[in-house]
Amino acid sequence: MDILAQDTDFMNEDEVVVEEKPHNSGLAAHDQARALVRLIQCPQCSKPYTTPVTLPCGNSICRTCLPQHHIREHITYPDLPGRRQAIACPYPTCAEDHTEAECCIDVTLSKVMESIATVVAKQNSSDEAPHDTLKEQQDHTIVRHDSTTEKPLTRITARGRLVATYNLAAAGRLPYDTDVFYEEVGNDHEDDNNSLDVETMAELLESTHKELDCQVCYNLMLDPVTTHCGHTLCRKCLVRTLDHSLHCPVCRRKVLIPPSLQSHPSNKTLNQLLFGLCPDAVASRAEAVLLEESGSLGELDTPLFVVTLGFPGCPTFLRIFEPRYRLMLRRAMQGNRTFGIVMHNHSGTSQGVLGHSQFVEYGTLLRIQHAQQMPDGTSIVETRGVSRFRIKRSGLLDGYIVSSVERVEDVPLAEEERLEAEEASREPVAENDAEGQLDRMSTRELLMLGLEFIIRMQARSAPWLHERILQAYGGPPDDPAIFPYWFASILPISEEAKYQLLKATSVRQRLKITAKWIKMIECQRW
Repeated sequence: MDILAQDTDFMNEDEVVVEEKPHNSGLAAHDQARALVRLIQCPQCSKPYTTPVTLPCGNSICRTCLPQHHIREHITYPDLPGRRQAIACPYPTCAEDHTEAECCIDVTLSKVMESIATVVAKQNSSDEAPHDTLKEQQDHTIVRHDSTTEKPLTRITARGRLVATYNLAAAGRLPYDTDVFYEEVGNDHEDDNNSLDVETMAELLESTHKELDCQVCYNLMLDPVTTHCGHTLCRKCLVRTLDHSLHCPVCRRKVLIPPSLQSHPSNKTLNQLLFGLCPDAVASRAEAVLLEESGSLGELDTPLFVVTLGFPGCPTFLRIFEPRYRLMLRRAMQGNRTFGIVMHNHSGTSQGVLGHSQFVEYGTLLRIQHAQQMPDGTSIVETRGVSRFRIKRSGLLDGYIVSSVERVEDVPLAEEERLEAEEASREPVAENDAEGQLDRMSTRELLMLGLEFIIRMQARSAPWLHERILQAYGGPPDDPAIFPYWFASILPISEEAKYQLLKATSVRQRLKITAKWIKMIECQRW
């Protein structure tokens, strides 16, 4: 059979037309060999992915195809290697800057490509008949903008359309945005050719299946998400993992993405491969997860302790004595050991969708570390903040409040860095413009302002920095993301002032809030 390669006008990756299939119907090895090979082609070099990197936008690219990096100015948070060096995303649908630190090799996709290359090499080395002759039309005419050009093309021999098309791509003679048309040279081996493609496809599925299993649930990946360290997990599995630790469950490196993954894109290449190769298995997996989740507690699944504020990453010590809250605590201990804590709405102001409720709209999810019941039934409970939330609905259960909540996340790191670079590069302001001065400070300088204030207050023996308090809450952290919460946990100012931290959606914004507290305290002292 002849293979005819027809160049199309330049299209970006989202405009390339791949044969559309019904949701539960995979791509056929023989009839849709071109669509299958396109799934593993780098849109930049058009060859099968080599040492692939999955970018923060979810698109993949060969490491050698990454653009040259440039240096970003006025970036101090997070102060990590590779954060100041950035590349402009080569995908037209993204066009954002990605830091070098976010462009790690995609471990799963790399293993998948190695498995595919092994199967193809085995087929290429086989001497079994029949062999298919795939030849691009010698005097094929390409029409573009009413002009014609002749393109001499070469002959390729391989066992079946699938392997032949892969070989053409590997040789660099099959542009990503090129469609391929097959013509049979003869009909003698058509059934055999089809069987060869089906056989090759079966080997590919068998060899790649183990690489597409999630390392948390050990099932086929569902909605795969790749971390900046290059490891890929099911979206829900990664969310559950990040609820307990902000580290990758595979390599233990810190994960610099929002724990809820609300705005984090899926790995587009692996998603397309999963739906292209085994859509029925993906559908069955999704159905099983849906069935598992249907047995949950329902919409109002977060109990609330209405008393005071708690903060993420910080301890909160509670004394629980009311019967309704003792019941809530017992149920939490028997369940997932978590509950929400919110403060009373002392001012009576409207709280968004909650209206004029008795409690505020934002709170913190706490995980019980230790609980000791006293002889009188009172419990002394040590907890640690997990995450912030906003209450969407609430109701009553046996005297205590239960709610439906949504997680509150910070803006992505890229936006955090953009805000710092924009504000720190502004024109100087007048000395009496305190707020303008804070805006121009780098994120690191805002942190140092807080740390230096703690040192001065310790030198003056401030009672809120007593040794026993520091033993309970730890010393001042040098992580800009944690410092404001730690500071609020021990600083003796109003809860209403501290509450602003729970609503702030960037590290820089929270540091500016704490900086204003410091300026206010120092003005009062003098």
